[in-house]
Amino acid sequence: MSKIFLVGMPGSGKSTLGKRLAEELARSFIDLDKEIESHEALSIPDIFMEKGQYYFRDVESELLRKWASSNQSFIMATGGGAPCFHHGIDVMNQNGTTIYLDTSLDVLVERTKRAGNRPLLQAEDEKELRNRLEKLLAERDPIYRQSAITLREPTVEDIIKSMRR
Repeated sequence: MSKIFLVGMPGSGKSTLGKRLAEELARSFIDLDKEIESHEALSIPDIFMEKGQYYFRDVESELLRKWASSNQSFIMATGGGAPCFHHGIDVMNQNGTTIYLDTSLDVLVERTKRAGNRPLLQAEDEKELRNRLEKLLAERDPIYRQSAITLREPTVEDIIKSMRR
Protein backbone atom coordinates (compact mmCIF):
# COMPACT_ATOMS: atom_id res chain seq x y z
CA MET A 1 0.00 0.00 0.00
CA SER A 2 1.91 3.02 -1.19
CA LYS A 3 -0.51 5.93 -0.95
CA ILE A 4 -2.83 6.62 1.96
CA PHE A 5 -5.28 9.51 1.77
CA LEU A 6 -6.84 10.69 5.04
CA VAL A 7 -10.21 12.33 4.47
CA GLY A 8 -12.69 13.96 6.79
CA MET A 9 -14.06 17.17 8.12
CA PRO A 10 -11.93 20.12 9.23
CA GLY A 11 -10.85 19.24 12.76
CA SER A 12 -11.09 15.48 12.28
CA GLY A 13 -7.37 15.00 12.91
CA LYS A 14 -6.12 14.39 9.37
CA SER A 15 -2.92 16.42 9.80
CA THR A 16 -2.21 15.40 13.39
CA LEU A 17 -2.81 11.68 12.82
CA GLY A 18 -1.22 11.81 9.38
CA LYS A 19 2.10 13.07 10.74
CA ARG A 20 2.15 10.38 13.43
CA LEU A 21 1.13 7.67 10.98
CA ALA A 22 3.85 8.71 8.55
CA GLU A 23 6.42 8.45 11.35
CA GLU A 24 5.15 5.01 12.40
CA LEU A 25 5.21 3.70 8.83
CA ALA A 26 8.39 5.55 7.80
CA ARG A 27 6.61 7.28 4.91
CA SER A 28 6.56 10.84 3.66
CA PHE A 29 3.80 13.05 5.03
CA ILE A 30 2.02 15.41 2.64
CA ASP A 31 -0.43 18.06 3.85
CA LEU A 32 -2.42 19.02 0.76
CA ASP A 33 -3.35 22.41 2.22
CA LYS A 34 0.35 23.20 2.80
CA GLU A 35 1.11 22.10 -0.77
CA ILE A 36 -1.54 24.53 -2.04
CA GLU A 37 -0.15 27.37 0.07
CA SER A 38 3.36 26.68 -1.20
CA HIS A 39 2.20 26.44 -4.82
CA GLU A 40 0.27 29.71 -4.60
CA ALA A 41 2.61 31.55 -2.17
CA LEU A 42 -0.53 32.56 -0.26
CA SER A 43 -2.34 31.29 2.81
CA ILE A 44 -5.59 29.45 2.22
CA PRO A 45 -7.68 32.29 3.70
CA ASP A 46 -5.88 34.70 1.35
CA ILE A 47 -6.49 32.44 -1.66
CA PHE A 48 -10.21 32.33 -0.81
CA MET A 49 -10.31 36.10 -0.30
CA GLU A 50 -8.24 37.12 -3.33
CA LYS A 51 -9.07 34.42 -5.89
CA GLY A 52 -12.22 32.73 -4.59
CA GLN A 53 -13.28 29.23 -3.66
CA TYR A 54 -13.60 28.02 -7.28
CA TYR A 55 -9.99 28.93 -8.01
CA PHE A 56 -8.90 27.24 -4.76
CA ARG A 57 -10.79 24.04 -5.67
CA ASP A 58 -9.17 23.98 -9.12
CA VAL A 59 -5.67 24.25 -7.63
CA GLU A 60 -6.53 21.71 -4.94
CA SER A 61 -7.71 19.24 -7.59
CA GLU A 62 -4.66 19.82 -9.78
CA LEU A 63 -2.24 19.16 -6.91
CA LEU A 64 -4.23 16.17 -5.63
CA ARG A 65 -4.11 14.60 -9.10
CA LYS A 66 -0.40 15.32 -9.42
CA TRP A 67 0.39 13.59 -6.11
CA ALA A 68 -2.05 10.74 -6.75
CA SER A 69 -0.42 9.93 -10.09
CA SER A 70 3.13 10.17 -8.72
CA ASN A 71 5.29 7.11 -8.05
CA GLN A 72 5.86 8.17 -4.45
CA SER A 73 4.62 6.46 -1.30
CA PHE A 74 3.07 8.84 1.20
CA ILE A 75 0.44 9.58 3.80
CA MET A 76 -1.64 12.60 2.74
CA ALA A 77 -3.86 14.77 4.88
CA THR A 78 -6.35 16.08 2.34
CA GLY A 79 -8.32 19.25 2.83
CA GLY A 80 -11.86 18.67 4.05
CA GLY A 81 -13.28 19.52 0.63
CA ALA A 82 -10.72 17.70 -1.53
CA PRO A 83 -12.80 14.49 -1.87
CA CYS A 84 -15.94 16.49 -2.64
CA PHE A 85 -14.88 18.54 -5.67
CA HIS A 86 -13.71 17.53 -9.16
CA HIS A 87 -14.25 13.82 -8.34
CA GLY A 88 -11.49 13.94 -5.71
CA ILE A 89 -12.72 10.85 -3.86
CA ASP A 90 -12.58 8.86 -7.11
CA VAL A 91 -9.04 10.05 -7.84
CA MET A 92 -7.93 8.98 -4.37
CA ASN A 93 -9.74 5.63 -4.46
CA GLN A 94 -8.20 4.81 -7.84
CA ASN A 95 -4.66 5.65 -6.73
CA GLY A 96 -4.40 4.56 -3.11
CA THR A 97 -6.27 3.76 0.08
CA THR A 98 -8.72 6.30 1.45
CA ILE A 99 -9.43 6.42 5.17
CA TYR A 100 -12.35 8.48 6.47
CA LEU A 101 -11.73 9.89 9.95
CA ASP A 102 -15.36 9.95 11.07
CA THR A 103 -15.51 12.46 13.90
CA SER A 104 -18.41 13.54 16.12
CA LEU A 105 -19.86 17.01 15.73
CA ASP A 106 -18.95 17.85 19.35
CA VAL A 107 -15.27 17.03 18.74
CA LEU A 108 -15.26 18.97 15.46
CA VAL A 109 -16.71 22.05 17.18
CA GLU A 110 -14.12 21.89 19.98
CA ARG A 111 -11.19 21.52 17.60
CA THR A 112 -12.26 24.06 14.99
CA LYS A 113 -13.24 26.82 17.39
CA ARG A 114 -9.57 27.05 18.38
CA ALA A 115 -8.42 27.45 14.76
CA GLY A 116 -9.69 30.66 13.24
CA ASN A 117 -8.06 30.22 9.82
CA ARG A 118 -10.72 28.09 8.12
CA PRO A 119 -12.55 30.20 5.52
CA LEU A 120 -15.70 28.07 5.32
CA LEU A 121 -16.08 28.02 9.11
CA GLN A 122 -15.93 31.70 10.00
CA ALA A 123 -18.61 32.17 12.67
CA GLU A 124 -19.67 34.76 15.20
CA ASP A 125 -20.10 32.26 18.02
CA GLU A 126 -20.02 28.56 18.87
CA LYS A 127 -23.68 28.06 17.96
CA GLU A 128 -23.13 29.41 14.44
CA LEU A 129 -19.96 27.31 14.12
CA ARG A 130 -21.89 24.19 15.16
CA ASN A 131 -24.61 24.96 12.60
CA ARG A 132 -22.05 25.46 9.81
CA LEU A 133 -20.22 22.25 10.70
CA GLU A 134 -23.48 20.30 10.90
CA LYS A 135 -24.53 21.51 7.44
CA LEU A 136 -21.10 20.84 5.94
CA LEU A 137 -20.99 17.37 7.49
CA ALA A 138 -24.43 16.53 6.10
CA GLU A 139 -23.23 17.52 2.60
CA ARG A 140 -19.84 15.80 2.75
CA ASP A 141 -20.45 12.63 4.78
CA PRO A 142 -21.96 10.66 1.86
CA ILE A 143 -18.84 11.40 -0.20
CA TYR A 144 -16.44 10.62 2.65
CA ARG A 145 -18.23 7.28 3.15
CA GLN A 146 -17.06 6.22 -0.30
CA SER A 147 -13.62 5.76 1.31
CA ALA A 148 -12.14 2.28 1.46
CA ILE A 149 -12.00 2.44 5.27
CA THR A 150 -14.13 4.40 7.75
CA LEU A 151 -12.95 4.75 11.34
CA ARG A 152 -14.75 6.57 14.15
CA GLU A 153 -12.35 8.93 15.98
CA PRO A 154 -9.36 6.62 15.47
CA THR A 155 -5.92 6.55 17.00
CA VAL A 156 -2.81 5.89 14.89
CA GLU A 157 -2.92 2.29 16.15
CA ASP A 158 -6.53 1.95 14.94
CA ILE A 159 -5.52 3.16 11.48
CA ILE A 160 -2.57 0.75 11.28
CA LYS A 161 -4.79 -2.18 12.37
CA SER A 162 -7.43 -1.27 9.78
CA MET A 163 -4.85 -1.35 6.99
CA ARG A 164 -3.80 -4.88 7.92
CA ARG A 165 -7.32 -6.29 7.47
